[in-house]
Amino acid sequence: MSDTYLHRWYVDGLINICYNAVDRHVDEGRGDVTAFVSYSAYTGLEEKITYSELKDQVAVYAQILKEKFGVTKGDRVVIYMPMVINSAIAMLACARIGAIHSVVFGGFAAKELANRIDDSLPKLIITASVGLEPGKEIKYPPIIDEALSLSEKIPNAAKTVPRIIFQRPELDGKYRVEGLDESVYFDYKTLVESKQWERAPCVAVESNHPLYILYTSGTTGAPKGTVRDQGGTTVGLNYCMKQVFDVGIGSVHFAASDIGWVVGHSFIVYGPLIRGCTSVFFEGKPIVPDPGIIWKVC
Repeated sequence: MSDTYLHRWYVDGLINICYNAVDRHVDEGRGDVTAFVSYSAYTGLEEKITYSELKDQVAVYAQILKEKFGVTKGDRVVIYMPMVINSAIAMLACARIGAIHSVVFGGFAAKELANRIDDSLPKLIITASVGLEPGKEIKYPPIIDEALSLSEKIPNAAKTVPRIIFQRPELDGKYRVEGLDESVYFDYKTLVESKQWERAPCVAVESNHPLYILYTSGTTGAPKGTVRDQGGTTVGLNYCMKQVFDVGIGSVHFAASDIGWVVGHSFIVYGPLIRGCTSVFFEGKPIVPDPGIIWKVC
């Protein structure tokens, strides 16, 4: 495999980015620091989670992936989610056990999602009930079902690929999706509460072990999957967050992007956490409901 690389970084090194982004801060006594703050311009609701709470939820989620769905190191998991903290928990849970996540922008339609499913061949799909856009709600399960029915490389994908669904709890169940096929859809909250799960430890992986696959938009041809590794991503983001943004423990970092893009991976999830910052999750658009929304969040 090494022959396919022009260069390799940190050869023979072992690492886990989830440990460096989450566990390390708890181990060093910073568990009470807020890891994420989320704000939705559509619901007006705010949520916070500390590093200790994040570690516990990620470890439980990782154990569910392993024990319930048989996800192990090297397996691919597609994440098709809106801008909610549970999305980051899913990403970190994959990284924790060496699974490779492929986040698909929640605004993509079934055909675009199908292309990415056929390329990454996921063992599992993680999704939510609803994504919110200006003036509309996007129900994800029908899009996923259609995308899987369009799959050309996974036999009978719509009936064989399991999905974990995060039913959004806001506004008295307004954003739930009911009537799902329980043979393929597994409710996140029900899974978490179904038993006393062990807390999955971080799996040490080779520095060049893939962390994620992220696809280009596909506007000039078939979407191309970019693979980032755990070691280089950890070191590169730590350096960038320090030298370019000058943030560290006690800083609050706000990148008004989406986890479906590399800016979201780097500067909403992994980069700020590696530096021990508080990272802001923003669900909305820069001019919705008005051009002052970004400053309201700040």
